[in-house]
Amino acid sequence: MLTLQKFEEASEIVKQVTLPTKLVYSEYLSAQTGGKIYLKPENMQYTGSYKVRGAYYKISVMSSEERSHGLIAASAGNHAQGVAYAAMRYGVKAIIVMPVGTPLIKVDRTKSYGAEVILHGEIYDESCEYALKLAKENNYTFVHPFDDLDVATGQGTIAMEIAQELPFTDYIFVPIGGGGLSTGVATLAKMLNPKIKVIGVEPATAASMTEALKAGKPVELDSAETIADGTAVKKVGEKIFPYAKENLEQVITIRDDELIGAFLDIAENHKMIVESSGLLAVAALKHIDLTDKKAVAILSGGNMDVITISSVVRHGLIQRDRIFTIKVLLPDKPGQLVKVSTAIAKANGNVIKLDHNQFVSINRRSAVELKITMEAFGKAHKEEILKSLIKSGFEPEVIATEL
Repeated sequence: MLTLQKFEEASEIVKQVTLPTKLVYSEYLSAQTGGKIYLKPENMQYTGSYKVRGAYYKISVMSSEERSHGLIAASAGNHAQGVAYAAMRYGVKAIIVMPVGTPLIKVDRTKSYGAEVILHGEIYDESCEYALKLAKENNYTFVHPFDDLDVATGQGTIAMEIAQELPFTDYIFVPIGGGGLSTGVATLAKMLNPKIKVIGVEPATAASMTEALKAGKPVELDSAETIADGTAVKKVGEKIFPYAKENLEQVITIRDDELIGAFLDIAENHKMIVESSGLLAVAALKHIDLTDKKAVAILSGGNMDVITISSVVRHGLIQRDRIFTIKVLLPDKPGQLVKVSTAIAKANGNVIKLDHNQFVSINRRSAVELKITMEAFGKAHKEEILKSLIKSGFEPEVIATEL
């Protein structure tokens, strides 16, 4: 069972491998929501996520014989690093099975802690099935990423730290993949203060906890496709589900495009890199009325590769009208490009790319196509630029920006 005694024990044990992730007050998010918003930056842990808590506590309560067989785990990345790091600290062998599409940074970091990495399966569930097969064949000790009460106890130590720093918080927002983190946090939070409302947050296209709550038991989704790869789980844990059902106030689902905006919010206002799964809690803040409430959003991890970061930033800038593309038709005569650029400059727009096509129409005198991609400070500035172009005699058409 999940007990207060075990949570207290785990809180002391995990200090051996965790950094003190003090709450960060967010003026920006507080202004956006009308509440007092704090961030729990677990993305700043040694391994880049909270997962080391559950892995280390689980290994600490194993027998010497269990550890001697070697450990095996399946993970999309963060649990992998947690198990690998914890195994290294205990001096035992670790084998990690990861989906083939796992970001390179997570694969390399896992290897850097001395673990053997096997890439197998398209999603976590397929990797897990293979890891269980290897465990049976080689007598390895399997460390489940979420459906284990000891692992959930270790993850729940986050709630202990939140309660010590902010004892009268009203809400805790926590990401959900398989349910281990949300179960541990919600269960301990309710033990410490029954008035705290713990809100679980999961991707809309991988809403395994939402479906489990509807059915009254864990059910398997047909698919779990989301940019929040760390929470792309088709079925929540059987062992932890009763605790999640009892202690979670509610579960909110978030679209992938909302995570893109949340990334920009955290990167620009707090100078932190948080992976998509960790941003679920941030995106969910706008889904509940938090006026005059104190709320904590758990940033569960920050292991994001630079290619993904680049893609998210570009999509985010386009989403917020800070990069946009227009199309105008010009007569094919000297001075037209100068006229267009002058209109843009008057509105302080900045041109990124031009595509001048003289062959869009047979009648070049009346229809030379010019596509312009430019930067703006936001929607209002974008509208100023468009008005400047219209005032100069052009008819700009906003079109999709090519990345």
